[in-house]
Amino acid sequence: MQEHDDMHDHESRSETTTTPTNSWMVIALVVLLGVAGVALGYGYRQQMLVGHLTAQQTVSDATISQMQGQLSDVTSKLHDMTAAQQAQQARAQAQAQADAAKQSDQKSAAGVAHTGARRPTTTDKRYKQLQAQLADQQKQLKDTQDLVAKNRTDLEGNISSTRDELNGSIARTHEELVVLQKRGERSYTEFDLMKAKQFQRIGPLTLSLRKADTKHKNYDIEMIVDDNQLTKKKVNLYEPIWIHTENESQPVQIVVMRIEKNLIHGYVSAPKYRPSELATSGTASSLTPVSAHVPANANDTQTQPTTTPPQQ
Repeated sequence: MQEHDDMHDHESRSETTTTPTNSWMVIALVVLLGVAGVALGYGYRQQMLVGHLTAQQTVSDATISQMQGQLSDVTSKLHDMTAAQQAQQARAQAQAQADAAKQSDQKSAAGVAHTGARRPTTTDKRYKQLQAQLADQQKQLKDTQDLVAKNRTDLEGNISSTRDELNGSIARTHEELVVLQKRGERSYTEFDLMKAKQFQRIGPLTLSLRKADTKHKNYDIEMIVDDNQLTKKKVNLYEPIWIHTENESQPVQIVVMRIEKNLIHGYVSAPKYRPSELATSGTASSLTPVSAHVPANANDTQTQPTTTPPQQ
């Protein structure tokens, strides 16, 4: 009987010892599963960020390549025009020299009989016409060279400006948009745009959503810019649209941060000051780029969401 009691006590102690051990194992397993879940979530977020950065860099490279191609075309046209005008000038000079030699021969044959004042001959008139034509062509060539040089400088400036703009930040969330607003460099108008045939005024632009593809994350949009109706098709999520208008000193930007069924959510970014405002201020020559400073009231800028009523 005592032996049976001893065995019962031993089993009770064993069960008491095993129960805490199993509890600690369960806790450890739960902790490991939690750490693994956090690690997977972090890895997925990093992968998404890398994808967004890659897409932005692709757009930047494509735009710069397009502008460089335009610069090459302008340079090639300048070379062709210069060569053609130089060849024409050479022919005109040769013709003028031939006419001068012919006139000299005619004077020698005529002798010194005509000592008095003589009337201008047809050859003299033609020679003067050729000289005037040559001078006019030289002037046109110089004007063309100056114009091409100016266009080239402007195009190089646009390439540099576009490179800086495309390499800059765009907002993908409302929080990131608030951060951009605090910089004070541009004004931002946040919007929700429903699919509709009607146009809606958003900041300096008038927009109309025509298609929202949630599967492929792109959309079609129409806009009215300087009384011209433009269409952009298959614009990707987070892909910036840059629009140069007559009234803005810098391009206006459209970025869509979310694509839903028949709805897009994003923002319009525009320069804070127009060229006329800078000119009338009297301090345009002393202004520094907006990226060099942040205004004191930059933190007071608020997002202005605009919502379009659903299409009936």
